[in-house]
Amino acid sequence: MSNPDNLPRKAPVALEDCGAARALDVVPDRWTWLILRHLMYGVGRFADIQDDIGIPKSVLSARLAALVDQGLADKQPYRDGTARTRHAYVLTRKGRGLVPVILALMHWGDTHLKDGESALALTDRRTGAPLRVALTPEDAALPLRRLRYRPVQGRTG
Repeated sequence: MSNPDNLPRKAPVALEDCGAARALDVVPDRWTWLILRHLMYGVGRFADIQDDIGIPKSVLSARLAALVDQGLADKQPYRDGTARTRHAYVLTRKGRGLVPVILALMHWGDTHLKDGESALALTDRRTGAPLRVALTPEDAALPLRRLRYRPVQGRTG
């Protein structure tokens, strides 16, 4: 048993200087994280996101606007066979910086809240080698463009 007298009495970084605390101001809720997850997969059409996660239209509209305002997503025009121009959403470089965070949350959930196995296989696009979330030296980081997401056969999300 640890001695409470030896435990730190204060965090090493003040709350206002903490990157995690600041990040939670920008990405504060479950809906926003789920939208980011979909954008990470390349699902960027409003109706597709709404149908998939069951988010109310007004909430999705507000969250997407906030992601664009924060510089995490961009709007790209497209036409789906009608005369009306619609917009799809894609992650910006800043938004793609959250991909390792999303993958770490998935890994944690698979490990501690499920059976320890993921419904998603992460592999290197170039080599096909399986990947996992881990801390690595800066010079050993894999570029996100080489990450491939694919469902694991026989497993459901």
